Amino acid sequence: MDTEHPVQEPEVLRERLNLLKVPLDIIALDQLGDIIRTMLDSGGGKNIVLLSLWDLLRARRNKAYRAYILSAALVIPISKSLVGGARFVIDKQLPRYMPFEFVVKLLTSLEERELSLYLLGGKLRTLRKAEKNIRQTFPRLRIVGRYVGSFKKVQEKSILEAIRKASPSLLLVGKGITGGEQWLAKHDDHLPAGLRLWCSDLFEIFAEQRKHPSRYSFDHGLEWIGFCLQKPIRVFKLFPYLYYKSLLLVYRLSKQGDAPKK
Repeated sequence: MDTEHPVQEPEVLRERLNLLKVPLDIIALDQLGDIIRTMLDSGGGKNIVLLSLWDLLRARRNKAYRAYILSAALVIPISKSLVGGARFVIDKQLPRYMPFEFVVKLLTSLEERELSLYLLGGKLRTLRKAEKNIRQTFPRLRIVGRYVGSFKKVQEKSILEAIRKASPSLLLVGKGITGGEQWLAKHDDHLPAGLRLWCSDLFEIFAEQRKHPSRYSFDHGLEWIGFCLQKPIRVFKLFPYLYYKSLLLVYRLSKQGDAPKK
């Protein structure tokens, strides 16, 4: 548990641990409203990361992405492999969150305070439909701006200025942004205070162009089957998965070797 921050800060509402030198947060979903409130009230920009197994492996080999993860206000595990890894290496039970349900809970918390949202990413048709459905589902949530993801480099400055002027409580970023999630890290100093969240296919789900995994498949860690059916090349992720398993074993044995002898 973090003890370096005063009680009113969001960190006291969660426990941060490290898995293979990458941070993960343990929070109760029913505390999310309190966490969001304290994060917003404390000011500044706060990044929220929905961390998959592939993100963890990327953070281990990419210094810039690792720095982004380390500086995030919340790092939420979404992969069953991360939950199992934490239990195996450090004997910690992590709650796991379905990305879509987490975002719905986040938007609900913002709507309760009649706060604001800016949408960035996706294709125009997708973004329009997603915005319409979000307005219908969260009528008291103010959408203060939107822009498609396939913008040109010369447009970036004006888009950043529009976001700053809109000053949203949450900047929700999706597909089409050059650099993906790291676009947020790159422009951290140019974005207004508030929450920022990247979720790759979220706009397609809100636009009803793609279905999120069922609760059964997610709880049993089977959502990868659907992803492989969409893009069969993803089956080759078996090799980094085996690498991850070997890392867990090495860290587990190292931990046992460092344990004090009785």
